[in-house]
Amino acid sequence: MTRAPYACDPARSRGREFGIEASLARGPRSEYQRDRDRIVHSIAFRRLRHKTQVFIAPDGDHYRVRLTHSLEVAQIGRVIARALGLDEDLTEALCLAHDIGHPPFGHAGEDALNDALGRYGGFDHNAQCLRVLMRLESPYCEHEGLNLTWELLEGLAKHNGPVGQVNWALEELDAVFPLDLREWGSLEAQVAALSDDIAYDNHDIDDGLRAGFLDIDELLALDFVADQWRAIERKFPHAPPERRQRELVRSQIGLMVNDLIGETAVRARDLASSAEVRAAGRATAAFSPGLTENERRLKELMYARLYHHPQQLETAERARAVTAELYAAYAQDPALMEQGWLARIPAEEPARSRHIADYIAGMTDRFAISAHGRIYGRPVEGLSNV
Repeated sequence: MTRAPYACDPARSRGREFGIEASLARGPRSEYQRDRDRIVHSIAFRRLRHKTQVFIAPDGDHYRVRLTHSLEVAQIGRVIARALGLDEDLTEALCLAHDIGHPPFGHAGEDALNDALGRYGGFDHNAQCLRVLMRLESPYCEHEGLNLTWELLEGLAKHNGPVGQVNWALEELDAVFPLDLREWGSLEAQVAALSDDIAYDNHDIDDGLRAGFLDIDELLALDFVADQWRAIERKFPHAPPERRQRELVRSQIGLMVNDLIGETAVRARDLASSAEVRAAGRATAAFSPGLTENERRLKELMYARLYHHPQQLETAERARAVTAELYAAYAQDPALMEQGWLARIPAEEPARSRHIADYIAGMTDRFAISAHGRIYGRPVEGLSNV
């Protein structure tokens, strides 16, 4: 495959925080392939299999969790990267790692930790992702963290675009390994972020329909969804409804992927380097104006009907309370933490409270539920709503 001039080149990476000697390299891999492999082999990545995506602690085996979502994002990202001549390995690594900073119970757990750390700078899952990869996940003898490339860390830091307000965690890391936070990320990073949108926009529909939180008629109130549905009905008039619904999800993913590739190719055609992408002053990867508006309308419906469904909100409040109570228990008696974490707890604030938050943020949903039960001596009721 021909590399586009605006793509990141692993042979020209800005390097790693701690450097790496050639003698430590294992196998014929590019720098970005090494990044991807370090992420896949990390404990933090494995924990995503029991962390909330949409539904908290789902009982059903068919609902998505952070791990399966990340794999689906990576599949979409690689397709787009290949079509645009980008570095597929960097794109894939960004997609696989983008949710590693999420605590148990998704945004409900994040809200609880943000409240608990209110006096000490708060909690942000995106900054926590960098904190995990650069400091907390440390399997190597030579250095802290996974020692990933500048381009991988930059892309994760700018998952939502240039960083205006830098929280304490990202500020500390940026001070020792500057990531040019106020510039746009690479095109690989921008594609990874939009691949995330494509995946959750459509796979959350799939899970919402499966759980009965969404109704197909609600989706068909959106004209652009209804157009695809009618085409599917004409093509597959005798297919069972559930198969047609899954065909709708696939159709929407294809529509969004193709639109993104077409619009981004036009925006990038005059860019001669990845540096020009970063200095462009605007997003280079983007949907067309028409699809941007349609996606906004879809998100509005998903928030109203799925994410803010009364049953979802009730479950999220229970999860927030569990997380808050865990933090309160560990803050009062750190000896309740696992021995390794207890042995490393700082004596002074704010490092002490941030250490406790790191411990909780690394938990899976089921570990947090189990830990809460051990501490408080009562089962956690009503946390699985599907």
